[in-house]
Amino acid sequence: MSILNKNDKIAIVACSNGQPIANKFKIDNLLELLKKLSLNPICSNYIYENTSPFNGAAKDKGKAFMDLYRNNEIKAIFDISGGDLANEVLDYLDYDYISKNPKPFFGYSDLTTVLNAIYSQSNNPVYLYQIRNLISSDSENQISNFTNSLLNNEDDLFKFSYKFIQGSKIEGTVVGGNIRCLLKLAGTKYIPDFTDKVLLLESMGGEAGLMSAFLNQFKQMGVFDKIQGLILGTFSKMQENNITPTIEELVLSIIDNPDLPIAKTEEIGHGANSKCIIIGKNISLFNHKFK
Repeated sequence: MSILNKNDKIAIVACSNGQPIANKFKIDNLLELLKKLSLNPICSNYIYENTSPFNGAAKDKGKAFMDLYRNNEIKAIFDISGGDLANEVLDYLDYDYISKNPKPFFGYSDLTTVLNAIYSQSNNPVYLYQIRNLISSDSENQISNFTNSLLNNEDDLFKFSYKFIQGSKIEGTVVGGNIRCLLKLAGTKYIPDFTDKVLLLESMGGEAGLMSAFLNQFKQMGVFDKIQGLILGTFSKMQENNITPTIEELVLSIIDNPDLPIAKTEEIGHGANSKCIIIGKNISLFNHKFK
């Protein structure tokens, strides 16, 4: 059964930073494209910034999200934002209602906070993916993957290539997302239980020193002792600038555990080619050389 059907209504929201008015042309293009794909996008009233970077009060954004979530005509919710503000809506979401009424929710980057909070509080799977990829430089592939997977029940959008850095098999339920944003949940009730999970980490900005700080925080929280495996997505700034030590070298040095399987993919993160990974769903990766 496909996630969406033709003529379905879908909601477009922005729980993190408001979109600059200068982006309205791009957002309008996205909405037109979705209509061409036989979907009916409905926008929240809090898409665009009013006082940069804010696009409304946290309580109002949370209420708008829940109003759209409670609308039975809306079959999925897509967040088009990123930045810093997403965690302000966490206290205004009705996790009991969400738990009893699962609905696909998609977002990336700063939405890592909302995705993992929804999973930890409701046990519902959520989708780490940015729908603005449909109008990116890799739009042709993205439109094909999106259509095949969400409307035709294929797995194109969810299959990604990877290589093992150490170990030969990763299996477990996925949690995580953007490394900086996931750490905003540290010390809160919204942080997922990492026990026996597969942790995905990716980043857009940040060089080696900042990544080292984040990784050491996870280590000091005991996360790397609990998980079954680690998937590294793209670390855009580090990789584009060929920064050393590389993210792989940093991870191996800081975790310092040859028994923890670690894989790297170039297809999950902030890149225009980014695929979708489902938080709260089991994943199995194998090093085919060892099969």
